[in-house]
Amino acid sequence: MSKSVRHRSLRNGFSTGTAAAGAVAAALLALGERQAPPFVEVPLPGGGSLLVPVHSQTLAGAVGEARVIKDAGDDPDVTHGAQIGARVRTLNGSAPAGEIRFSRGEGVGLVTKSGLPIPPGEPAINPVPRKIIRQVAAHWWGQLFPGRGLRLEIEIFVPQGEELARQTLNPRLGILGGISILGTTGLVKPFSHQAYRATIAWALKVARAAGLAQVVFSTGGRSEALAQSLIPALPEEAFVQMGDYVHFALRLAGRLGFREISVAAFFGKALKMAQGLGHTHASRGEVDLNLLARWTQELTGSTALSQAVIRANTARGALDLLLAAGAQAVVGRVGEGMLRTLKTFADRPVRLQTLIFSSEGALLWRGIG
Repeated sequence: MSKSVRHRSLRNGFSTGTAAAGAVAAALLALGERQAPPFVEVPLPGGGSLLVPVHSQTLAGAVGEARVIKDAGDDPDVTHGAQIGARVRTLNGSAPAGEIRFSRGEGVGLVTKSGLPIPPGEPAINPVPRKIIRQVAAHWWGQLFPGRGLRLEIEIFVPQGEELARQTLNPRLGILGGISILGTTGLVKPFSHQAYRATIAWALKVARAAGLAQVVFSTGGRSEALAQSLIPALPEEAFVQMGDYVHFALRLAGRLGFREISVAAFFGKALKMAQGLGHTHASRGEVDLNLLARWTQELTGSTALSQAVIRANTARGALDLLLAAGAQAVVGRVGEGMLRTLKTFADRPVRLQTLIFSSEGALLWRGIG
């Protein structure tokens, strides 16, 4: 790979909400028997607008339909390249003037649990995309059908949405049968932290709406599965993958009133938490093997083992040395440090439990504080 490619700026994309709004504009043009231009202008929630390319446009009887190809830019979004479509049809005269009804087409999820921004029974089209779609619809209706009262049904569909949703946390959140139509800014920034934090927040609110007082955080799918095997009595809603967002997840859980919080992690992530890191991605901080070596010296009195820990390439390598030497107490010190850190992050009086696993999946330490 050339240096220029390796260091180029990452390209922004647009959200599923922006794609849906673009499809609505082109579908309304079809309903007005007008050919859509190659690009339609979509307003952005924070101001300004974006030109969205139209993929296709058809008119079938009294239904206008159009599709937009979702472009996530350089973000590894599962919906990148997916078709986001809209079908628009007029409501009968008994509907109030100005009414816009949203309906769920194929591949768009159905909300089935409380705690999300949209109530159960509604298509999973979030409030900001709904607002932008209404704005787009009102603009084009006025242009195409001046003097006619706006009465419109808007159906959003995603042909591969049900399959794509299996790669998301939607089923866990109670969004069934498809993806969500999202977007608070209308744009997708590569490797967006905002999107992951929003998913954590939704999962916690679903758990609270279900009446749960306990939540179990994990750093990923494998640590979550291990935690579920140790705490089998809890329902699925209680388990939330926080990824690297430790401080954010603990603080929000405390503020939402959870009385008991468990955190499951492999040894390397646990050591980072014991160091006091609130975000455990490598870009935010490295594992401190010097700290681990100091604890090793204090608890075992072995300078040779302490020096071997410092020379280890990874936390996993250091753990192998500790376990081979029977220095389980050092793992316990990591667990105690992890508990102290998590207590400060929760910022509320909660009962904390920590679970530390080896890379092979063995439970190394279980602490309560």
